[in-house]
Amino acid sequence: MFTPTDLFDPAGTEHWSLFADVQYAWEVLPKIAPYLKTHLKPGIHAHIVGQPFIGERVYVGPGTRIDPGVVIIGPAWIGSGCHLRPGAYIRENVIIGNDCIVGNSCEFKNSLLFNKSQVPHFSYVGDSILGVGSHLGAGVICSNLKLQGTEVVIYHEGKKYPTGLRKFGAILGDQAEVGCNSVLNPGSILGRSSLIYPGVQWRGILPAQSVAKGNGLPQIVKRHS
Repeated sequence: MFTPTDLFDPAGTEHWSLFADVQYAWEVLPKIAPYLKTHLKPGIHAHIVGQPFIGERVYVGPGTRIDPGVVIIGPAWIGSGCHLRPGAYIRENVIIGNDCIVGNSCEFKNSLLFNKSQVPHFSYVGDSILGVGSHLGAGVICSNLKLQGTEVVIYHEGKKYPTGLRKFGAILGDQAEVGCNSVLNPGSILGRSSLIYPGVQWRGILPAQSVAKGNGLPQIVKRHS
């Protein structure tokens, strides 16, 4: 359920070497920065419209369109045939595959997007991995930090998986989809071709080919300091 090949097609990214010697998919997140430091060769081969801001340590492949108002801080590696729409904010240590949509007013940080993934509108993607053809509806948030700021731990089938990560958003397997205005709490993992309905506050593991829908009334409990 948590291995890279459980979640992703290796052919879906040019950066599969990141997953070498990785047992659990989230172990890639701290490897993104050193990978870019070693392998990134800056170069802008995109079609640029207007005056976006593009930092010095950025590569953008041919056939990608960068619209006005886009900000790419870098280091960032962006593939071919993508569309970076107005207001997209790409921060440090981001890898975006080929044929991706990076939408208006979306923010990305320390994340890996496989080919053909789509984040079209008003989303936050921090410390996350989006598989091939995955899709986030408008306003989806990949929350990457617990309120307490402590380590993100995965619980599944009675087992505890410490990640060693204080910041860990979500992992979406290939073709997974999340409906508009849903929130994926830290450490959420969605299996291949899974689906979360709009407006769901999701936490935990969603198996492949599964659907999560419905929000019950909030449960009110006492807050402990």
